[in-house]
Amino acid sequence: MPPTNRDLVGYGRNPPDPRWPGGARLALSFVVNVEEGAELSLASGDARNESVHEIREEVTGQPDPCMETHYAYGARAGIWRILDAFGAHGMKATFSSCGRAVAANPHLAAAPAAEGHEVSAHGWRWESLANMPEAQEREVIAATVAAIEKAAGTRPVGWHTRSASSMNTRRLLLEEGGFLYDSDVYDDDLPRMGAPGHVILPYSFDTNDMRFSPGGGFVQPEDFSRYCIGAIDWLMREGKTTPKMLSIGLHLRIIGRPGRMPGLAALLEHVARTPGIWVAPRREIAAHWLEIAQERP
Repeated sequence: MPPTNRDLVGYGRNPPDPRWPGGARLALSFVVNVEEGAELSLASGDARNESVHEIREEVTGQPDPCMETHYAYGARAGIWRILDAFGAHGMKATFSSCGRAVAANPHLAAAPAAEGHEVSAHGWRWESLANMPEAQEREVIAATVAAIEKAAGTRPVGWHTRSASSMNTRRLLLEEGGFLYDSDVYDDDLPRMGAPGHVILPYSFDTNDMRFSPGGGFVQPEDFSRYCIGAIDWLMREGKTTPKMLSIGLHLRIIGRPGRMPGLAALLEHVARTPGIWVAPRREIAAHWLEIAQERP
């Protein structure tokens, strides 16, 4: 049987009213993942090379310049297209950033921060934290915070692990003391409170450009935009009675390719012409949820 502390019920038929600003039916969070330079690479001193990029292939025994240049595209070209797309609509996103990526290339955090986007923490390297020793994970969190604060000019208040966190991650984030929220869950359409003062914001792998990866299901740019627009429209209908939240995941090296950018453009245009959507960085959504939660009896 599942452990007794595993919650498979959630809010059920009686979700709380999030009271989104302006009476919005939907809080929409765009998350731009910044991983370029943080992928596993023998050339960076890691134990192996990353195997997930535009193809699925792991080179062993030597550095993999093919894989590295696929990632580099996001830092060299993709970031500017994505910033321009959001700027054209005056929308703000959360740039979920790996510490090693911004330590090596500070513009990956400095440029979004200068344009008013949130820069949050996505680990040091682009890796799962499952089974990582506690002392090492504590160092990873500290190093990530320091790198982002130096590059962006302000410390991150949000955290998201690549896929699986460890059994200690949330406790270590609370012990660190500067985090407002984490996104290491995928199980709801609304935030919830964790420990006092700490908000849990669900993330999503389906409304995510990662599905352009081999076997992921997205091929044409409209595959991405149609799927995400479908999710938005469905939640907007539900939002007439029960407002919800939706996360849409992006990656510099993936959606930033010119053949895929029309999908992002179509999505942003749809959002811009649809009333009742609150587009906000995750730190603003978390701060709002905390405020509302403190008002509840």
